[in-house]
Amino acid sequence: MTASFSPRLAHVGVSCFDIDKMIDFYTSVFNLTLTDKGPGNTFPYMLAFLSANPSQHHQLALAQSRPAGAPSTVMQLSFKVDTLDEVREAKRRALAKGATRMRGLNHGNAISIYFMDPEENTVEVYLDTPWYVSQPHGDPLDLDKPDQVIWDETEAIVRADPTFKPVETWSKDVFG
Repeated sequence: MTASFSPRLAHVGVSCFDIDKMIDFYTSVFNLTLTDKGPGNTFPYMLAFLSANPSQHHQLALAQSRPAGAPSTVMQLSFKVDTLDEVREAKRRALAKGATRMRGLNHGNAISIYFMDPEENTVEVYLDTPWYVSQPHGDPLDLDKPDQVIWDETEAIVRADPTFKPVETWSKDVFG
């Protein structure tokens, strides 16, 4: 194997019932842009491509190919943000567009919200912290608290965990 071989995950595809409803949800909640839409040649159903990155044709591909009544097979779609206010804004937008089962979790290494999109796919919006604790880890998260309270609580939680370390130390331990 070539030492420089380093594939990078670039996009994900999701089968859906109602492609227009899903386009509306993901463009409204996450500011994704619809870059292309049309019937597939190889895949015999409607396809839509969405991206927030002008140099990437699509980050999310939607295929109107989910059989009627089929449950979601998506474990989760995760969107990373930079601030607690952006987590709050994602929560506000998602609820306004019909998201259900909204919940907040403090993972120690990330502050997250989880919810179901209109077709019952789990979506996460998260913010990294500068700390590591062994995963899975999840404490309740109340986004109505002030930022500094959330950060202070998070730091207290992680420092009390025997697996705590700064994220830079964890990265060196895992990746060298």
